[in-house]
Amino acid sequence: MLKKYIGDPSLIIPTNDIGSKDSLSYEEILVQILDHQVRKLRTKEIASIKVLWRNQFVEEATWEAEVDMKKRYPHLFESGEVPN
Repeated sequence: MLKKYIGDPSLIIPTNDIGSKDSLSYEEILVQILDHQVRKLRTKEIASIKVLWRNQFVEEATWEAEVDMKKRYPHLFESGEVPN
């Protein structure tokens, strides 16, 4: 049997104190580039890099398009080589 819940106003936390954005999103920060690979399709090649993000384990690293990462983090690619 369910009973009606009567809330306790002292337990309500104002959202201004939490500091969340309206979109409830946050920006990941690149920590390290772990690996680089080039996948060959029929007519083109796609370069990818394995990226380790802040607050994640190595097992949770993701493969990202190298072109997109160069646009977002150009300082990592200034030397012309993908760092390891």
